[in-house]
Amino acid sequence: MKLPEAFVEKYTQLLGDEAPDFLASFDLPAHSGYRVNPLRPDAVRAANPGDARINYSPNGYVGKVDGNGIAHVSGYVYSQEPSAQLVGAVADAQPGMRVLDLCAAPGGKSTYLAGAMANQGVLVSNEINLGRARILASNIERWGARNVIVTNNDPASLAKALPEFFDLILVDAPCSGEGMFRKDPDAVQYWDSDYPARCADRQREIVTEAVKMLAPGGSLVYSTCTFAPEEDEQMVSWMLANTELQVTPITKLAGMSDARPEWGNGDPNIAGAVRLWPHKQLGEGHFVARLHLPATTAAAQPARKAKKSRSKHARSALTRDQQSEWTQWQQQNLTTPISGELVLMGEQLYARPANLPAMSGARVLRPGLHLGTFKKNRFEPSHSLATALPTAAFKLHQDVDAADFKKYRHGETLSTDLAGKGTILLTSADMPFAIGRLVNGTIKNLYPKGLRV
Repeated sequence: MKLPEAFVEKYTQLLGDEAPDFLASFDLPAHSGYRVNPLRPDAVRAANPGDARINYSPNGYVGKVDGNGIAHVSGYVYSQEPSAQLVGAVADAQPGMRVLDLCAAPGGKSTYLAGAMANQGVLVSNEINLGRARILASNIERWGARNVIVTNNDPASLAKALPEFFDLILVDAPCSGEGMFRKDPDAVQYWDSDYPARCADRQREIVTEAVKMLAPGGSLVYSTCTFAPEEDEQMVSWMLANTELQVTPITKLAGMSDARPEWGNGDPNIAGAVRLWPHKQLGEGHFVARLHLPATTAAAQPARKAKKSRSKHARSALTRDQQSEWTQWQQQNLTTPISGELVLMGEQLYARPANLPAMSGARVLRPGLHLGTFKKNRFEPSHSLATALPTAAFKLHQDVDAADFKKYRHGETLSTDLAGKGTILLTSADMPFAIGRLVNGTIKNLYPKGLRV
């Protein structure tokens, strides 16, 4: 790979004897990885036989997945390169937490966090770019997480809506992307010697707003996929100097390296952050720091609570007829009712995670699990239910072979020996991937047109 001369000179000076191995790594093949979904009780079976485990990612493997295969379509696996999986591992989200993934698209980190949270607590996955936020929502849907809110906001707007609210915030910051050079050679074309400094300006703005949303005693995980000290050690230096955040040391495993205090302000605590280098570890490279906000920070003044005022996302607006249609659909098609606060956006019905404030002023794309759509005199269930609910939750379900799996994803109807009418869950290799409408031996296709292949 032809690297920019200024890039070669910079890292030759910074890395010294390590520089030849580092620079040579850009000519080696990129490494692929994936994770199996802990929200599925038997997800390990979706891993490819023989793929190596990733020592710092409990559900991670080195290898590739088929984007059109049943394991991926059903949300049993998510493709994520090995070093990027360290970010979710360091975040260490726990069930019941209030968590924010501030720069979340396309969803690799959010699905990692959601898997660790086991559908308990609330995860707000935010993306400022609308197109990318929609991709994020689609990936969250396939993963089957039920406690995720997808938002489309700039950090400042979100900070106004949710001050001092989160126990854990992940800032996987937009960066100069030097760790993407090997996977995406076009990224080299965007790089110049001033690019890391320009990215750092934006990163400081993002972190400033992120800290406003962190509850006292909470943790902030900051990460990049770049090697630039301006965006890594120097950003941690800036946080230590300009906020109450303190570094929480990260335990290093084989192949991991301490961050370099000498590349920041010399504070030895910076070494508690971790670097993954492509010449020392499988993966494209990452920088991760974990910091915490002391609980005593707000001792003199109680933490502000996010407003509880009523908004279009705060309460269900179902009419009596809509409530009846929803209740009737559940009774006819599910073995147990779906829990959660009902929220109506237009004709779309969602189950919203509990204990979330109104989020007044924030743009919410997906206020929880999408349940379905109210149409004339009927309720049509959402595709989201196929991956969010277990097979046993549906009264009607059928496993289809590989040929019918492809036909249904193409938009065709299927034949079945089942009689009667109702919503039916479709599985393949016992992995749920879609719902359909059973009408006396025919399964009418409800697969979203945007997902058809």
